[in-house]
Amino acid sequence: MNVLDLFSGIGGFSLGLERAGMRTVAFCERDEFCRAVLAKHWPGIHCYDDVRSIPRIGGIDLVCGGFPCQPWSSAGKQLGAEDDRHLWPAMLEVIKAERPYWVVGENVAGIIRLGLDQVLSDLEGIGYACRTFDIPACAIGADHIRRRVWIVASDTNSAQREGRGISSGVHAEYSDFGDPRWREDQSSMDRAAHGIPRQLDRLRAIGNSVVPQIPEIIGRAIMKAHHAR
Repeated sequence: MNVLDLFSGIGGFSLGLERAGMRTVAFCERDEFCRAVLAKHWPGIHCYDDVRSIPRIGGIDLVCGGFPCQPWSSAGKQLGAEDDRHLWPAMLEVIKAERPYWVVGENVAGIIRLGLDQVLSDLEGIGYACRTFDIPACAIGADHIRRRVWIVASDTNSAQREGRGISSGVHAEYSDFGDPRWREDQSSMDRAAHGIPRQLDRLRAIGNSVVPQIPEIIGRAIMKAHHAR
């Protein structure tokens, strides 16, 4: 399955989805440091710098993205759609243009109260059936909570034959994840280390990234449902 990864950060979404068997064909990220990380780990994969001006690519099976959380985050003013960093409408336009089989979105828990209904309504209005999951990082063995809302949508032509198993598939995948996998990947990180070049850029990028194990769980469930057609 071909993936278009929006608001890509350092590639947490793509890392997880590729572990599930998918293939990233393009990124979109404007942060200079994050773009350098993507170029290092995904050489040759084009990275757009503005989600509002991505041309139609074609052949995209899944669009994913953790659209900016500042409008919904408890760390900010929670202005929702009134925040000028509200870029969900831009992601929606990309989805309309590409018409992927699947959409996977991610945001902070604050979106439940301030914007989730609108996101789901927008997707349903263009022909997608939606499911939501509240999956914190601690659910897959991380040492912090990091509560996040995950939105999984499938086009209505596929929804009846593929979508029914997504919820059970995502929950079933939890049994394959535990503390060892997280700690092998993350335990060597010293968030207070000194002398690391561009340390603040690195910490900010890590803080904004998704935990790759969660999109991997979702990706495996999607792949299983998609290939069961």
